[in-house]
Amino acid sequence: MKQGYVQVYTGDGKGKTTAAVGLAMRAGGAGRKLSMRAAAAGLRVYFCQFMKYGPTGELDAFRLFGDRIVAEQFGTGGELSAPDPEDDAQAARRGLAAAREAVLGGAFDVVVLDEANVADSLGYFEPDALVDLALERPETVELVVTGRGASGTLMAVADLVTEMREVKHYYEEGVIARRGIEF
Repeated sequence: MKQGYVQVYTGDGKGKTTAAVGLAMRAGGAGRKLSMRAAAAGLRVYFCQFMKYGPTGELDAFRLFGDRIVAEQFGTGGELSAPDPEDDAQAARRGLAAAREAVLGGAFDVVVLDEANVADSLGYFEPDALVDLALERPETVELVVTGRGASGTLMAVADLVTEMREVKHYYEEGVIARRGIEF
């Protein structure tokens, strides 16, 4: 890729991770015998999930791409049900170190930091760590950062910012997360 950009997907609405997963699948798919082959670019993708632990639909889908999409999770599994700020922060910092290596190491064209804005807004990273990474990234690396609560500083240095806004959600009617749709 000649020119990469910094993209931020934030806001209280649904769709931030879904948008990043779609981008990762398009980027990583060429050269594989997949139905989307013609539309995919064959780029190497690193998909780093913060605040998440365990099986998800996106991880299942990424396995179809072989080594074109490398996905890792840096969560404790208890962030929502039984948060432990110290353990959660340690996991997030491990993820940020891995993401930093992916961005600067030369092995990946696209790096997605899923839910990194949440970890940042909870104070799990050093101040401006995401901004610094965005500014230090090689110009050929596309960096995508998702999650609610993106900092104003990160949005200012980003090339693209999309804010998802919830207008209506069936969760309000008692519908729980469904496998294959929400996770």
